Amino acid sequence: MPTASDAEKNKYSIIVPTYNERLNIALIVYLIFKHLGDFNVKVIVMGDGSPDGTQDIVKQLQQVYGEDRVLLRARPKKLGLGTAYLHGLKHASGNFVVIMDADLSHHPKYLPSFIKKQTETGASIVTGTRYVNGGGVHGWNLMRKLTSRGANVLAQTLLQPGASDLAGSFRLYKKYVLEDLIHSCVSKGYVFQMEMIVRASRKGYHIEEVPITFVDRVYGSSKLGGSEIVEYLKGLVYLLFTT
Repeated sequence: MPTASDAEKNKYSIIVPTYNERLNIALIVYLIFKHLGDFNVKVIVMGDGSPDGTQDIVKQLQQVYGEDRVLLRARPKKLGLGTAYLHGLKHASGNFVVIMDADLSHHPKYLPSFIKKQTETGASIVTGTRYVNGGGVHGWNLMRKLTSRGANVLAQTLLQPGASDLAGSFRLYKKYVLEDLIHSCVSKGYVFQMEMIVRASRKGYHIEEVPITFVDRVYGSSKLGGSEIVEYLKGLVYLLFTT
């Protein structure tokens, strides 16, 4: 596993977009610091005007961990993942950035494996994947699993991206790579992650994968609906003709 010397050399900023994650944000921050205790880490919480008091919880976390380790960057409303990451990057320090969800579907226990993989391979991007040996999904019904797998196979067939899980949003980037990709992408919402990895492949960036188990959110409601599925299909066609 990564060593203390790696922690001294590298700095990791973890960007966590939030919207109505009051019940999850304290636990995800605790788990990040638990699993990355030996590393130079700060968590940047992007607050998109959550009406449930998420930002109030983050302010309490700042009292526990320090405002230098937990940053709150509030925005007045939901403005999309791409702009959340772009805004978060302005406050990221160090040479690596992790992006992950706040709803506990991305367990921080995998972060040391991401760092280890990057250290061993020199990868520009390390992405968590559900679709290799050792990966999977917990908490989805059969229909949702089939829909997700079918969407991923369709995208793999049409785009040949060089990564097994296009829609995954649990990734470690070299900071300059993330900056480059964000400025290259035009998609919003759930298509954004797919465009990021496809354009990374087209640009020749070194991509490595770590198997993860994606766990459906425990608290709160899923933000994925029919409109996101239509958006995904439109994005797939767009990327087919533009990359």
